[in-house]
Amino acid sequence: MFEKLDKVEQRFCEIDQLIMDPKVVGDRERYAQLMRERSELDAIVETYRERKRLAAELEETAVLRADSDPEIREMASNEARTLERQLAETDERLKLLLVPKDPLDQRNAILEIRAGTGGAEAGLFAADLLRMYSRYCERKGWKRELLSMSSNAVGGVKEVIALVSGNGVYGRLKHEGGVHRVQRVPETEAQGRIHTSAVTVAVLPEAEPLDVKLEEKDLRVDVYRSSGPGGQSVNTTDSAVRITHMPSGLVVTCQDEKSQHKNKSKAMKILLSRLFDMEEAKRHAEQAAERKGMVGTGDRSERIRTYNFPQARVTDHRIGLTMYSLETFVDGEIDEMLNALSAHFEAEALKSESLM
Repeated sequence: MFEKLDKVEQRFCEIDQLIMDPKVVGDRERYAQLMRERSELDAIVETYRERKRLAAELEETAVLRADSDPEIREMASNEARTLERQLAETDERLKLLLVPKDPLDQRNAILEIRAGTGGAEAGLFAADLLRMYSRYCERKGWKRELLSMSSNAVGGVKEVIALVSGNGVYGRLKHEGGVHRVQRVPETEAQGRIHTSAVTVAVLPEAEPLDVKLEEKDLRVDVYRSSGPGGQSVNTTDSAVRITHMPSGLVVTCQDEKSQHKNKSKAMKILLSRLFDMEEAKRHAEQAAERKGMVGTGDRSERIRTYNFPQARVTDHRIGLTMYSLETFVDGEIDEMLNALSAHFEAEALKSESLM
């Protein structure tokens, strides 16, 4: 590990020299690339330097621990124990920092939320999840753009697809994919019985232009008149767009905008990201199984998380974490859960690395 850390620190120093070179500063693309690389290495180098400082201090205590004065020996021994603990903690942080990062983590994300089993209540909870993620985006300073949305008659959501833009969005939200189960008494329940409903969430990295090779001959684009809930017409022109990718059978529709051009542009974003996700899954068989499990069927039993309103608790079943702060959680304060999930999956990745 330390040989690798020495090389990382050496590369970090090289970058610091390069970004001072006027020729590099004048090359915007090269300069931006180096700054991104420096940013990726910064936490590793800072932690490694902290580790070296702690190791040097621990070595210095060896002389004091051999002193003839018992008080000095005791003081030095106490300090050594503290330094040894800090060293062990630092080594654990370094191990996690050295786990190869997913290159997609820094990308924007396509967030898809769909009502599953539970009828109107599932649609209402899908709307609650949309609000939860929207509030979280506000807190993070991320931009959220609705790409497609269909509602039900009682103000719930059948399906919503949004583009979330910002620094490290996909890496932060990617573990949210799966079936979210809610247990509560619906507003329409006269006898006060608790109902269980389910909503599926999928999080995809936004595709970039060069990620997917797309040919016009593989696409069928249909336009039609937009309609609102219950089939009522909301537009008098053929502005809604449906794009079918013939080879894969993927179909994407968008009718939220009055402009056919805007609807087509949004539909293409969704289609490209879904195709990119499919190609990533083909290259990584494990990801394919994970993606299938992520979306599931919307059945109540296929859940990753349960929101229990009567008990004011939210439980993530993958890591066994229960939080009794449901009200603030659904208001977008989900960092504690996301931190725990990131730590869990990073530890799993570290185990996988050690077995290779």
